[in-house]
Amino acid sequence: MKDFVIFGDSTCDLNKDLREKYNIDYIPMSFSIDDKEYTASLDWEFHSAKEHYDLMRGGKRVFTAQVTKQGYYESFKAALQSGKDVLYISCSSALSASINTAIMVADELNKEFGDVKVYCVDSLISSFGQGYLLMEASKKRGEGLGADETAKYIESIRLKVNQCGTVESMEYLRRAGRVKASKAFFGNLFGVKPIIISDIKGQNYAYKKVKGTANARVAIAQHLVDAANGNYDTLLISHADCESDAMLLRDEILKLADFKEVIFGYIGPIVGASVGPGTVIGFVFGNEVSIEGNEN
Repeated sequence: MKDFVIFGDSTCDLNKDLREKYNIDYIPMSFSIDDKEYTASLDWEFHSAKEHYDLMRGGKRVFTAQVTKQGYYESFKAALQSGKDVLYISCSSALSASINTAIMVADELNKEFGDVKVYCVDSLISSFGQGYLLMEASKKRGEGLGADETAKYIESIRLKVNQCGTVESMEYLRRAGRVKASKAFFGNLFGVKPIIISDIKGQNYAYKKVKGTANARVAIAQHLVDAANGNYDTLLISHADCESDAMLLRDEILKLADFKEVIFGYIGPIVGASVGPGTVIGFVFGNEVSIEGNEN
């Protein structure tokens, strides 16, 4: 079976160790602070994660930009020229329009190259949910599947990746327009925490609210364990510079289910710009997502 290259982007939040372990590359987006533009590196070359989120805590606005057409073209073409197919797994199309640019570039290159091809898959999720699908694609490649078969497999399982988490402040999501059913939370009610999932369309959806951080942790843990439905292989937790909260969420989840592997990591600069410092998100594989968000 023909070998292929696997690409994510800056929203997959896979650190260098995980990317090297699974032989995954990513095409960077960009962001700007005070009109200075940076590459959205998942290795934090420009600011440490703490420095980045401290800038946000201090009131700095982070503006993000999707992958450029040229960025896709150069990355995809280099892989094709090496004689390999390409599988690109994008951020949810409900959160970023990057997938549309990628498909346009793929169509151009697939006409130019006859023997190798680019396949694009909308993950319908972001952060470690997207990262999980990239790792699963790598496993399928290791089993001998080609890029086309792997793309179809990822499309068949993408809605079985369940997300549940909460944010320290809804302000970042409000500014970015990144969450459905959020109006009830904009009154900044003291101590009310939104419980946010990724819905069937790949939207972030605040489907319920609870009083207090501890209750939010319990609600998230229960949701994830229920969603896993006995599939306790891997638990992934990403956080925006609040490692202790991520550890507490892990402990709450492990009271309910004994996951074989727990993967921690930082929410990268692109997702972080939308969710803000203090965000904690858990991801599990299990039941297919069936909830569709609304504005009620």
